[in-house]
Amino acid sequence: MPELAVITPTWKPDAEFFAELHRSVLEFTSDDTVHHVIVPAAHKSAFARYAGPRCRIWTHPELIPRRYWRMPGGVWLNAARPWPPVRGWVMQQTAKIAAAGLIEADAVLLADSDVTLVRPVHAKNFSVDGELTLFRKENAIHADMERHVIWHQVARNLLGLPPSPPPPLNDYVDALVFWDPAVVRTMQARISETTGRHWVDAFNSQLHVSEFIVYGVHADAVLAKRPPASPTVCHSSYDRTPMDHAAAMAFAERLGPDAVGMMISSHSGTPLEIRQAAERRCVEVARA
Repeated sequence: MPELAVITPTWKPDAEFFAELHRSVLEFTSDDTVHHVIVPAAHKSAFARYAGPRCRIWTHPELIPRRYWRMPGGVWLNAARPWPPVRGWVMQQTAKIAAAGLIEADAVLLADSDVTLVRPVHAKNFSVDGELTLFRKENAIHADMERHVIWHQVARNLLGLPPSPPPPLNDYVDALVFWDPAVVRTMQARISETTGRHWVDAFNSQLHVSEFIVYGVHADAVLAKRPPASPTVCHSSYDRTPMDHAAAMAFAERLGPDAVGMMISSHSGTPLEIRQAAERRCVEVARA
């Protein structure tokens, strides 16, 4: 079984970002690491050229039960329960969970399209005594982060846990995160057992939900042994203003010693050549 697989949900407008990510996956992961790309069926042709021994293209219908179908406007309907509709963002999360539980690998690395790897990636470097670590930012969610607080409560409802304690709460969301496929499968089973519904239907019935929070709460509150905390895997900038060259170089210089990837938000509007300059400098910093 391969040590690692990489999973990226994406779509046609992010194809330029994905090209940079995929190039870095080929460079910084082992030859048996497959990059699994999840796209809407209508966008598959935009990514078809990457398909091969180290890249598999999945469409949402291949991962989601056939009773779901996509309507104009990006919403999905369930034939058994056509209302309320499922938002495309939630369906993307569902497909990610489905793929992570299906793929045969010791660990999966969930990578957003606007991430680029800058160091060699080995799951063993993010394991303690053979156990994969969990991205966990202790007490990082505060009362004013209302959406994150809701995500915690929804996660605990899906998992059959008591109500969430008041903030601060742990955050498990990032642009580059390791998951254990075995833990994903126990999470799926737990949701089905708790809700009495297929986990896909239970998850998709939520208006506000985060796959990362559900996984993190499951790992911390349901598993018999709480996973050790992961070091920072991704050097990220979520700023929505464009970087110039000087800002990009300053960002790259701050690359942490454990970070294997960097992310400049696609929402920032940073030009491609500036992003690529930051990527190259991050690689230089990593090798120094």
